[in-house]
Amino acid sequence: MKNQLIPYILGILCLSSCSNVDLEDRLIYVEPPVVVPPPDTPDDDVVFIKPCVLIEDFTGQRCVNCPNASKEIENLKSQYGEDMIVAVGIHSGPLAVFPTAKVVGLRTETGDAYYQYWNIEAEPTGYINRTGTISTMDLWQTQVRAALQRTANVRLAAKNTYDADTRTLTIQVEAYGREAVTGKLQVWLTESNIVAMQMMPDGTLNRDYVHNHVFRTAVNGTWGDDFALSKDETKTVSFTVPIDEAWKPADISTVAFLYNDNGVLQVTESPL
Repeated sequence: MKNQLIPYILGILCLSSCSNVDLEDRLIYVEPPVVVPPPDTPDDDVVFIKPCVLIEDFTGQRCVNCPNASKEIENLKSQYGEDMIVAVGIHSGPLAVFPTAKVVGLRTETGDAYYQYWNIEAEPTGYINRTGTISTMDLWQTQVRAALQRTANVRLAAKNTYDADTRTLTIQVEAYGREAVTGKLQVWLTESNIVAMQMMPDGTLNRDYVHNHVFRTAVNGTWGDDFALSKDETKTVSFTVPIDEAWKPADISTVAFLYNDNGVLQVTESPL
């Protein structure tokens, strides 16, 4: 008799446990796996490289929903770590504002070139590691999580040296390839803590909005330079760029990334 009651009781428990539970409450978030060296493995035998993620955030100062996208980026950075997520706000398209004598505008011609090349149709939208398709911010969580679970075969590091007298920045980018890779090395400058106007989600104009990780310029051209690494090769390249008088050096960062037809292979960010 007891054996006959067990399936019946289990059935009732399953039905009761699934009733009146919202879909979000039924989903369990699982952190990306942490890669650790196998036990007793000499450090010289295995190279572990953290995969970092590039978010190209297409935005504009007249875009009412773009502040929400900025909040989502901060949420992702908080969740996965500041050093794991590199975000660049690319002010571009008809909702962006060019700078004038009276207006602090953040739109650039290079940003517009990216906007047109990727066929951006609305803002805010983002490109996660240049894989898949341009997406709205409700998909960024899933795409970032997937990108962080991939195997990274390239390590990048950028070192900045700034000459205040000449307002000149020298950037050294060091790349190491665990496997042979080819692609393009792109180096950008971004600036944070820029106080400028921004349309807000409630339709109001905020003249004191703080813009962060704003794309300023492409150091080595719109699409970067051809770059290749052999297996276990380390290569260092240098760039020199003037810092515009309107930019605050203390808030400038270098963003360097290696990409090819498979997307962004690795990205690094280094403050001045």
